[in-house]
Amino acid sequence: MSYGYITKLSENVDRQHVRYNNRYGTAIAADIYTPKNLEENKLLPAIVIGAPYGSTKEQAAAIYANTFAQLGFVTLAFDQVYIGESAGEPRHVASPDLYAESFSAAVDYLGTKAKHVNREQISVIGISGGAEFALSAAAVDTRIKSVVTISMYDMTDIREMANLAPEQLFQLKDQLSRQR
Repeated sequence: MSYGYITKLSENVDRQHVRYNNRYGTAIAADIYTPKNLEENKLLPAIVIGAPYGSTKEQAAAIYANTFAQLGFVTLAFDQVYIGESAGEPRHVASPDLYAESFSAAVDYLGTKAKHVNREQISVIGISGGAEFALSAAAVDTRIKSVVTISMYDMTDIREMANLAPEQLFQLKDQLSRQR
């Protein structure tokens, strides 16, 4: 099920839907964007694009993926686990460690399965709330050669968790735990 792309695909770009698993076996849905008419053995730098927190690959990530493919990159935009077309239950539950893992799983896919990717030139972009997960992945995954954040914000700050009284923080944690 596609959630509807918010941008028109450039006539100079091909988009292919793919699925792959993270290291825990959870299926991740993604789109790979490549410049059209690539030479068979040409290798390009690649960019993994992580959508804003709670968003899908058809939204902001699609805009960046389409644009960077026009500039000569292989780009991969993905749905986080528990969101969009990716697997995982319960739906729409935050899991920072798994969200960072999703970036590394995308690097796995690009480096081993995708055509035209120079494995030594893979970068990541994290948009908005997804940016902190891109940074977390880049901090431990040496295959990621550069990281860019766009409109980054601290996910804990957005919920004002730092300002909660201890009882309120416990209630929030309890609510999230029960949702699992």
